[in-house]
Amino acid sequence: MTKTIALSLVLAASLGLAACSKSEENAANATNTADNAMNVAENAMNTAMNASDNAANAVANTTENATNAM
Repeated sequence: MTKTIALSLVLAASLGLAACSKSEENAANATNTADNAMNVAENAMNTAMNASDNAANAVANTTENATNAM
């Protein structure tokens, strides 16, 4: 969650700098930087969701193994 907020701030700052820039190349670079920051945030969220799913699956498997052992 903290990373998402931080990356959102990076995105906002990048777009703000792009808006103040007089050069189209700088604006394009800022947009690419913002896109990269969004991709990093999305990947971090996907990783967290996968870790959560893996933990839930491990608990389910342990419970099922204990039930089968009885």
